[in-house]
Amino acid sequence: MKADYRNECINIGDTQMYCAIFGRGDKKLVVLPGLSDGLATVKGKARILSVPYRKYLDEYTVYMFSRKNKMSEGYSISDMADDQVRAMNELSIKKAYICGVSQGGMIAQYIAINHPEVVEKLILAVTAPYASDVAIDAVSGWIDMAKRNDHKQLMIDTAEKMYSYKYLEKNGRWFPLIASFTKPESYDRFFANAYAILKFDARSELSKITSPTLIIAGSDDKTVGNDAANELKEGISDSELYIYEGLGHGAFEEAKDFYDRIFEFCKR
Repeated sequence: MKADYRNECINIGDTQMYCAIFGRGDKKLVVLPGLSDGLATVKGKARILSVPYRKYLDEYTVYMFSRKNKMSEGYSISDMADDQVRAMNELSIKKAYICGVSQGGMIAQYIAINHPEVVEKLILAVTAPYASDVAIDAVSGWIDMAKRNDHKQLMIDTAEKMYSYKYLEKNGRWFPLIASFTKPESYDRFFANAYAILKFDARSELSKITSPTLIIAGSDDKTVGNDAANELKEGISDSELYIYEGLGHGAFEEAKDFYDRIFEFCKR
C-alpha cells in the first residue's frame, strides 16, 4: 500500500501556516525544520519530504510544519511555539512526538516548556538551549549575506557550516547551482526567523521540560557549537544524548541511521 500524502494550509490569526502530512499510522510525529524554512516552506512538498520516513509510515503519520507566513517584528521562538500548538489544535493533534531540528529544536523546547500536555516525547536534533557565540556569528553572517542579496554565498557558507569535510568534498560543486534555484522572492521570513534565533535563551527554563527527551548532535557543529548538546543534557532531567562523531550540523542528512534512531526512541 502506498503512503498517504497531503498538503494543508492552516489559518493562524491573520496569516497562514503550511503543513506537509504523510503516513497513515495512528501515532503522530510533528517535525519542525530549521532556519532554512525562512527561505522555502514545506508548501506542496509532502511527497518529496516523506522519503526519509517511508518505512515508518504504516505506524506513524508525520506532520512537518513551516512557520507561519507573516511574522511581526519581535516575533520570538516562544511565540513560534505557541502558534505551533495552535496549528496542531486546528489539525486535532492532541498529543504527539515532537522532533525539532536546529531552530525547530529551539521551538520544540518551548512547546515542551509552555505546553507539556501536547508532548509524548521530545527529540532535539542539532540544536541549542540559547544562541551561543558560535550561533550568533553564523546567523549574523547569514543575515548580512541576505541583506547584500548574495544568495550564492549564503548557500555556500551555510553548507560549509553544516556538512563534514567528506560530504563537502563529494557534493560541494553542486551548491552554487542549487543556489541559483533556491533564491526566495523576499528574505522577510528568513530575517524574522534569524533574528528570533539571536534573541533565544531557554536555559533558565529547561528544568520545566519533563517529557522523555532524545538529544542528537554532531561532534563538530559549526552552527550551534559543540557545547550545546551537553548543555541541553544537563538542563533536561529525563534526557539522553547521542553524538555522531565526525559529523556536524548536517548530521540529520549525513547519518544513515538518523531517522531509525528517532523512531527507535519513540517506540521505547
